[in-house]
Amino acid sequence: MTSAKPLEVDEVIRLIKNRWGVTYELKMLVKGRSLYIQMMWGFLEKQSLHLSEQEYRKKLSKVLEVVNRLGQSSQVRHWLLFIEGKPRIGRALSLHLKGDWRLEEFVL
Repeated sequence: MTSAKPLEVDEVIRLIKNRWGVTYELKMLVKGRSLYIQMMWGFLEKQSLHLSEQEYRKKLSKVLEVVNRLGQSSQVRHWLLFIEGKPRIGRALSLHLKGDWRLEEFVL
């Protein structure tokens, strides 16, 4: 069972790296009235990501702030633990965040 505690940068990095051996980039995508978390194929250890570790952590922190404010930490944690496959060039892995009234703030 996953916990409802907020996600933290170090936890997410650990989950991603333990699962796939590299630190994939997470992005937030607004499409219409929906919000998605996407795991991109670029990763911190690859020069093509063009982010330092500090920049990666800052960007991830912003994504997690939204996730936590929406109360979706358990859903994202579960997704990171059990998603099948891995990102490939041109194909991100996506999680549709199912939100409540708080979602309106992010998809105006």
